[in-house]
Amino acid sequence: MRGLTTTPSHKRLRSSIYVGFLLLSSLTMLKGLLALPSKSLSTRVVASRLLNDRIHVNRSFSQTSAATPNNEWSAKGLSQQDLLYKDECILVNESDEIIGHDNKFNCHRFTQAFPQAKLHRAFSVFLFNNENQLLLQKRASIKITFPSVWTNTCCSHPLYGFHPNEVDDDQKLILSGEIPGIRAAAIRKLEHELGIPKELINPQDFHYLTRLLYKAKDHTTIDTKTGEAWGEAEVDYILFLRGNYPIKPNPEEIDEVKYVTLPEFQQMIHPSQGLKWSPWFQIIASHFLTNWWKHLDQVFTTKQFTDYHTIHKL
Repeated sequence: MRGLTTTPSHKRLRSSIYVGFLLLSSLTMLKGLLALPSKSLSTRVVASRLLNDRIHVNRSFSQTSAATPNNEWSAKGLSQQDLLYKDECILVNESDEIIGHDNKFNCHRFTQAFPQAKLHRAFSVFLFNNENQLLLQKRASIKITFPSVWTNTCCSHPLYGFHPNEVDDDQKLILSGEIPGIRAAAIRKLEHELGIPKELINPQDFHYLTRLLYKAKDHTTIDTKTGEAWGEAEVDYILFLRGNYPIKPNPEEIDEVKYVTLPEFQQMIHPSQGLKWSPWFQIIASHFLTNWWKHLDQVFTTKQFTDYHTIHKL
C-alpha cells in the first residue's frame, strides 16, 4: 500500500485533533466530579477550579467563537449546573468598567480567595401590564442561588461570547443610556424564563432607569467550616417594560408568577406576611420602586426618573 505524505498542515490538523481529544476527556472527567453529591464540597470546589483553569487557558478559542454570527445562546438540554459553567458573566470594577469575564460558578461564590465574590454585570426587568400591575416571580426551588424567593419579573446577567452581542464596552454610550447589550440580554432571558417570544419585544421598549451596586451572600448556603457561600456581587441595570405579553413560565426557573397592584404589593412585602424576597429586589423596593410606580406614566414618557451617571452603592 502506498504511503501517504505528511505535510505541515496535516501535522497541525492531527495535533489539533489530539489536543481537542485531551481537553474533551479532561472536561468530561471534571464534570463527573462536579456531579458528585453536595457533601463532597471540597472535591467539587477543586474540580470547578480545574475546570475554570481549562476555560481560561483556552480564551483564544472562546474569543474566536464569540465573533461567530451563529453563536446564539441556548439552554436546551442543559441543567442549572451546566449553565453555571457555560455562561460567562462580564466582570467589572466598581465604576462598571469591564475587566474580564468568568463563568457563573466563580462569579457567585464567596470564598477565601474572593471574600466579596467577583463583581459582574446584571439586569433587573420590571414588567408592568397595561393596567400598571407588576409581574412578580417566585424563583424555582432548584435555583442554585436564592431559591424559592420572590423577586421582580426577571433578573439575570448579560453574557460574554454570544450573538447578539451582550457586552456594552463603550462608557460614553452607557452614560448616554445606550445599552444594546443589556437590552439583548433582557430579551433573551424573558423568553427563557417567561416564554415571551423575543420577536414581540423591541429593544427600545425597555426604559433604562439607573444602576445599583450591591453584594449579598445567600446565608442558607454558608459552609460553617470555611465560610464559603453562594451569593451575588453585581452592578445591576434597572429596566422597566410595559405591555400585555403572553407568558409561559419555565419551571426550571420559576415556581410561581403573580400580577399585583401597588397596594397589593405593599401588603405582600410586609414582614407580617412571612415571604422571602431576593436581596436586590428588597433594595430596589425600599429605595426606588414605590416612587417610580406612583409615577409610572412619567417613567415611560419622560427622562424625569432616569439617572445614567450614578451607580447607587447600597
